[in-house]
Amino acid sequence: METNERHDRNELIAEYLSGNLEPARKAELEDWVNESDENRRYFMRCEEIWFSAISEEELEKYDADKAFEAFRRKVEAAGKRTARVGTGRRWRTVLRYAAAVAVLCLVAHFAYRQGGQDLQDTLAQIEVEAPEGSQTRMRLPDGTLVVLNAGSRMVYGQDFGVENREVELEGEGYFEVTHQEEKPFRVSSKNISLTVLGTKFNFRDYSQEDEVVVSLREGRVQLFNRLHEEPSLQLKPAERMVMSKREGRMKREQLATESYLKWMDGKLEFDGMPLKEVVRILARAYGFSIVVEEDSEVGDLRLYGSFDRNRQGLKDILTILQSTGKIECKVEENTVIIY
Repeated sequence: METNERHDRNELIAEYLSGNLEPARKAELEDWVNESDENRRYFMRCEEIWFSAISEEELEKYDADKAFEAFRRKVEAAGKRTARVGTGRRWRTVLRYAAAVAVLCLVAHFAYRQGGQDLQDTLAQIEVEAPEGSQTRMRLPDGTLVVLNAGSRMVYGQDFGVENREVELEGEGYFEVTHQEEKPFRVSSKNISLTVLGTKFNFRDYSQEDEVVVSLREGRVQLFNRLHEEPSLQLKPAERMVMSKREGRMKREQLATESYLKWMDGKLEFDGMPLKEVVRILARAYGFSIVVEEDSEVGDLRLYGSFDRNRQGLKDILTILQSTGKIECKVEENTVIIY
């Protein structure tokens, strides 16, 4: 593809992705994508760049014009950086850290138009994970900031922001939601779902834990119980919802501090938490297998303390725990056993 032609094609794709492409030009783009597998792959790569091109500063408020310019700058910069290594490697630098995305919006539209199949079934799902021992910070296409805690997984549709703004979450995540009056933002887990317009909140629902906790920092959220039928619950700032998975009922509580956000800075705080629960949190935070020995009574011991994952290694914390004289640790087959 010649330089001028590629530049024009990139502008055409960017206008489509920003929702500003005229119908006649859209048909032109569809025809071009259908011409060859190479064109289809090029478009798919462009869309990956589109959703990763905008900096957090530019996305304080989502703006299609800024998105267009950020996309164009990044594509053109990628072409200049990789021009010397040949066409086959042109996109490797740009996509090295991009998530692998399957069928994208425009391609899915072709499949729908040609096959008559429901568009929603055709679109790919995007999965974002924070592996144990790490955190993941990202922006969704609408500009919403998401920070995932260790051992968490979030899934959303490739059409996110087009018809709806819905994500599914397993684990813990902090959200700063971009306000869109016409498209409420929804987070769902197996146990609960919430709807907001624009707000800041923390959502915690790990499958291994007994409780679901949603803490509100700013704005309002509407919570819906997915375990039992009961009226929805609306939270105000400095409130949280706690739901026991055994009882399946939502309960409102007041928040005295914002300690629930300290995990984003690597802080681990335990205020009377049973050791068996502390062990689960440490295992996620450090990405290491840690268990309480079967038939040991130490699992019910209550722990009070604060640790900094950025400054203290797992060995440091285990040494502190052993210094209490109430527990011992041993390592067997890459697993820390506490007894």
